[in-house]
Amino acid sequence: MQIDKDQILQLLRSQGDDAKAQQADQALPGTVDTDQHGGLLSELGLDPVELISRLAGGGGAGGALGKLGGLLGN
Repeated sequence: MQIDKDQILQLLRSQGDDAKAQQADQALPGTVDTDQHGGLLSELGLDPVELISRLAGGGGAGGALGKLGGLLGN
């Protein structure tokens, strides 16, 4: 799944983890592919599956996927 780096940074900051957000800002590319960058996410202490799950409830592409799942009855 493709996730905009800003979504990840916002999530970390909303959890009060500014230090991890700063580290992620320096390490991650602008668009994060959870499959391709899974190892990098893990190094930052982020579980790609959990990240997708958390962002699916919010806005952006993740929110769109959550709405699509709802429409499909999932």
